[in-house]
Amino acid sequence: MAGGISIHAVDVASGRPAQGLRVEIWRIDPDSVRVADGRLGANGVLDHSVAQGAGVTAGEYEVLFHLGEFFGGSDGFLTVTPFRFRIKNVDEHFHLPLKFTRWGYSLFRGA
Repeated sequence: MAGGISIHAVDVASGRPAQGLRVEIWRIDPDSVRVADGRLGANGVLDHSVAQGAGVTAGEYEVLFHLGEFFGGSDGFLTVTPFRFRIKNVDEHFHLPLKFTRWGYSLFRGA
């Protein structure tokens, strides 16, 4: 897949995809624009046109994972988990896997 930003999230404590987790993708530099806002599907993937490159330009980005909301508001330790990264070549695809529990997370650029 060329271009775009894809998200895949798994709650590793339960061993299940993070169905319903709210995710926002913002381009924060050179200007602040929300590129995507949605909830992950049953497979833990964000089904949005940003995955095919819609709205993706060079710049700095921030993805916000709303983990507190996912775990029922005040029931968890984490609230909103940010992930910042830079896109120089818009033809490259940026796959961002998130593995998490109520207490911690791992984020990285996947293949």
